[in-house]
Amino acid sequence: MSCSDNHICPLCLNQAIDHYHQDKARDYFQCRRCQLVFVDRASLPPLSAEKAVYDCHQNDVDDPGYRRFLNRTAEPLLEQINAQSNGLDFGCGPGPALAAMFTEQGHSMATYDPIFAPDQTPLSRQYDFVTCTEAIEHFHYPHQEWQTLLKLVRPGGYLAIMTKLVVNQQRFSQWHYKLDPTHVSFFSRATFEYLAQRDHLTLEFIDSDVMLFQTPKD
Repeated sequence: MSCSDNHICPLCLNQAIDHYHQDKARDYFQCRRCQLVFVDRASLPPLSAEKAVYDCHQNDVDDPGYRRFLNRTAEPLLEQINAQSNGLDFGCGPGPALAAMFTEQGHSMATYDPIFAPDQTPLSRQYDFVTCTEAIEHFHYPHQEWQTLLKLVRPGGYLAIMTKLVVNQQRFSQWHYKLDPTHVSFFSRATFEYLAQRDHLTLEFIDSDVMLFQTPKD
């Protein structure tokens, strides 16, 4: 798919696309099938610009407030997985706090991030669980990246996603979340429900911005 092509959904590859919103910085489009909202392909930031934004984030592994934030994903997932499970934090960022939190609970953790932990060796195996917190909204080509996430989870395993959700067009027009230039793919409940149905996943909405998927068992 061409970066300049706004007529194909970057998640489900549907060609029925509507213009959704315009602000001073970007145009936004929505897929009629999966409801993904995505930025004008010409507005995708280069890797260097993304890194400059990420470097400003204060995601200290020892920050109690940041740990409380991540615990909204960790706690419900810990209730589902077995002791001494193996997991992957996909999009771990410069300070893999979530991986540290699971390690402290006795689980084995790997990390991957295209900028801060680019070694792709961890992507060559499967895990009991995969976490992707505040990362999926950065996906430039979510069709490819979603398929990667699914391949990383063993049958019967879990995929935990944290991202802010699109509610409606009016709310989107005033939404601060879209102002981050590295946020380029915006999901809604309908989008995740579509993915769950298409890919035969069990889906539970844990919180307003936390989704827990389970892959089919053998």
